Amino acid sequence: MTGANKGIGFAIAEGLGKLGFAVAVGARDDTRRAEAVNRLRASGVDAFGVALDVTSDHSAAQAAEAIEKKAGRLDVLVNNAGIGGSYLNGEQDPTTLDLDVLRSVLDTNVFGVVRVTNAMLPLLRLSPSPRIVNASSNMGSLASQTGPQLAAYAPSKSMLNSITAQYSRRLADTDVIVNAYCPGYVATDFTGHASDRTAEQGAAVAIRLATLPDDGPRGGFFDDDGVVPW
Repeated sequence: MTGANKGIGFAIAEGLGKLGFAVAVGARDDTRRAEAVNRLRASGVDAFGVALDVTSDHSAAQAAEAIEKKAGRLDVLVNNAGIGGSYLNGEQDPTTLDLDVLRSVLDTNVFGVVRVTNAMLPLLRLSPSPRIVNASSNMGSLASQTGPQLAAYAPSKSMLNSITAQYSRRLADTDVIVNAYCPGYVATDFTGHASDRTAEQGAAVAIRLATLPDDGPRGGFFDDDGVVPW
């Protein structure tokens, strides 16, 4: 799990842990990562921490090494880490788009997924039923174009959806199943807790995709209601 120390990521980690998975809590902040591991263990989940900064190639490689030493393989990769980027002063208005904000958002939301996925693929290939689940947003749907106009965040999720499809095509002849999902508008730090939807509700789709049968859907984009249009 990337970004597993709080919010939806923590809820996914807890949900998978209660299904019997040993959970690698990937997070950049040492203190928050340790706190998350302790909370998971207190709830009966087999969890361990992995230092991971998704914006660093070296960190992703080290995280893969740590998981290999601890678990020997990886059954599920949930790419949950993401940022929204600053926007209050027009940084994400397309007509005044701050390119530094755009680069920062892409580095986490897109390049980070590629870094971590490629670092973890050798471990995933050792699993009998490997799954990759990418946290996207319906704001990235070109068909729907929902939510506020955020010209760094929304396109980052559009590109993530496309990257998800590319991985699925490349891995079509393997056991690795790759999908993206939208958790909905959830009450987390990311949204300022401005919602009645819980992290557990947002995590449910990711947990379902993480535990798909071998004949489950590939290369799709899903939310509570089913398939989200690209």
